[in-house]
Amino acid sequence: MAMAAARRGHGMPLWECNVLIRTLARRGSFARVMAVYYDLRARGLVADSFTYPFVLRAVGILKLSVEGRKAHAAAVKTGFRGDAYTGSSLMEMYTMLGRVDIARKVFDEMPSRALVLWNMMVRCYIRCGRYSAAVALSEQMERSGVTPDRVTLVTAVTACSRARDLSLGRRIHVYMDNVVGFNLPVANALLDMYTKNDCLEEAVKLFEQMPARNIISWTILVSGYGLAGQLDKARVLFNQCKEKDLILWTAMINACVQHGCFEEALTLFRGMQMQRVEPDRFTVVTLLTCCANIGALDQGEWIHQYAEQRKMKIDAVLGTALIDMYSKCGHIEKSLEVFWRMQGRDATAWTAIICGLATNGQAGRALELFQDMQRSKVKPDGVTFIGVLSACCHGGLVDEGRKQFHAMREVYQIEPRVEHYSCLVNLLGRAGLLDEAERLIGDVPINKDAMPLFGALLTACKAHGNVEMSERLTKRICEQDSQITDVNLLMSNVYATASRWEDVIRVRGKMAHPTVKKTAGCSLIEVKGY
Repeated sequence: MAMAAARRGHGMPLWECNVLIRTLARRGSFARVMAVYYDLRARGLVADSFTYPFVLRAVGILKLSVEGRKAHAAAVKTGFRGDAYTGSSLMEMYTMLGRVDIARKVFDEMPSRALVLWNMMVRCYIRCGRYSAAVALSEQMERSGVTPDRVTLVTAVTACSRARDLSLGRRIHVYMDNVVGFNLPVANALLDMYTKNDCLEEAVKLFEQMPARNIISWTILVSGYGLAGQLDKARVLFNQCKEKDLILWTAMINACVQHGCFEEALTLFRGMQMQRVEPDRFTVVTLLTCCANIGALDQGEWIHQYAEQRKMKIDAVLGTALIDMYSKCGHIEKSLEVFWRMQGRDATAWTAIICGLATNGQAGRALELFQDMQRSKVKPDGVTFIGVLSACCHGGLVDEGRKQFHAMREVYQIEPRVEHYSCLVNLLGRAGLLDEAERLIGDVPINKDAMPLFGALLTACKAHGNVEMSERLTKRICEQDSQITDVNLLMSNVYATASRWEDVIRVRGKMAHPTVKKTAGCSLIEVKGY
């Protein structure tokens, strides 16, 4: 009906145009909103305070900067500059166009500042990530004596949470308790603020004192326990909740995944199915992460089929999770199939498939896809280069590895991390270029995080029988950090390879100390359900 009205919109009076614009906007037909707006202007009609909010929102969503400035000028010219709702819509529009500075200028130039303007400006700052500015504006509002409403309090608490500035949030808590009385949305916002800012005791106290709770309250605290590493308490609270919805189930599953309890997460998923709670794409992504970490290929394939049966769009997020799952389960051809079928391949998706190919020993294909990524104008990040350098390492491509390490710094301005150095040291070490590898890590500070670098070079020294370099590296490590014990094991292996058995016994003697332990490694993958 709205589309038919839009087609015959010529000749409609302003009030009918406004009704049509509002209907189209609520349906998300923003291009048609603009078409009706252009038509009414062409016919000499003057937009009013019922027109501008929807038109300005359409301008922001469609990123029509020029039209936005024209609409702003028209609003000023026709006398709607001082209208609070038009002003708040202008602020929102400029924020969506990436010009929060102009939004603030609109706010500052308003002849009178209604509550809706304060609320919108705080939301604008939150939307563009300027959380400290949002808190400062909320405090300015507090000093100005404007009486806040529920929207104001929830928005201000959200700003405090994201800025990690709890002083105003705690004052709002007191204000709720002593002035306006209990309000569930405000209480939930405070609960979220406390859990996300390491104030779990305050969150628990608030939760216990709340005269009314909803499923959001339970979900926030379960997630809070998960963030704090208190999985046992998260389980207890989860089991206490009588009516569990999809979001609460997903929060509990996610808490298990965060702490490596992958089998428990899959058990929860089965319980969720028994309760006939339908998982959404966020639950599916979390479950695929479980399958990737425990090598549960059969379960992962079933979840993939479930997503396809439910017509879930294989976008960048879900597609990347599938690529990661299949590649970690050794099914790299299926990863490639998902990659080429998925819509909207972003840097994360490209990185996942490049890393998957590298991990599965397909260096050539990984580097070919990296070239495709560059040609498609998708900018690689630091994780992408870990995959690229790993591929070079697996393929023994020394020149290509040097080239990509250089490009990462010089072309993409990505500062190498320990993982990048480890890949290149490993590559050089395997090729016998030990002196170059040692020069590469010459200025790297020695700590536990840097041990993979030195471990890779010591392993290469063992392979090539370079005892002298091994002793030099070991001495350097022991001088800077005597608490790193793994080096003794590596050094004893170097001596053993060189048949220097007295030195092996000497080093192994140091390892007999009860504080020195070697953690056993293990690997797991599911085969035919076992």
